Amino acid sequence: MKTIEYYMGLPYRIEILPDPDEGGYVARYPDLPGCLTVGETMNDALANAEDARRAWITSALEDGIRIAEPEHSISERD
Repeated sequence: MKTIEYYMGLPYRIEILPDPDEGGYVARYPDLPGCLTVGETMNDALANAEDARRAWITSALEDGIRIAEPEHSISERD
């Protein structure tokens, strides 16, 4: 069985976008549906994203939800 540490070590792609409605930024992981967070700055959103990813993966493991692995590792990107 794969562990939280296994999934946290994978290179999931993160998107950080401005939030035109609320201000600040939204961070999300496209491979982890519903895994998103916000921050007043890009750095805040990035820091919060790690916590959100850990919480999302932990919940998925507890609930038996399939966790997608990243489509491509960083070394495969050109």
